[in-house]
Amino acid sequence: MGTVVVGYVPKPEGDAALHRAVDEARLRGSKLVVVNSHRGGPDFDDEASVQAEHDMQTVRAVLDGSGVDYDVRQLVRGFEPAEDLLSIAEANDAELIVIGLRRRSPVGKLILGSNAQRVLLDAHCPVLAVKAD
Repeated sequence: MGTVVVGYVPKPEGDAALHRAVDEARLRGSKLVVVNSHRGGPDFDDEASVQAEHDMQTVRAVLDGSGVDYDVRQLVRGFEPAEDLLSIAEANDAELIVIGLRRRSPVGKLILGSNAQRVLLDAHCPVLAVKAD
């Protein structure tokens, strides 16, 4: 059984990535690994921790009804989210990584987000980038 890894953030682009990753895992007969990464630090206080756990419970509820075998990884290790996503994808020998992209202004389109750019350039497998509706 292969593995599809998805980077999840509780935003429209994260939801779009999650739903597409579920479709891809179902289509491929693969396990889905959801990665939610936080850098930590002083901004990640008790309130942020509680909110992050609530967000991941919502993800688990979506996945429970999907019929896909899954694993959820919530990380607060001080690493960049791209580093965590790439590390988990490589450790699981992922066949696909799914990430969400947000819409950008015309000037912003010249510069891709640093995490998305790193995943696209450094991944060992194909990367599917999706936009929110």
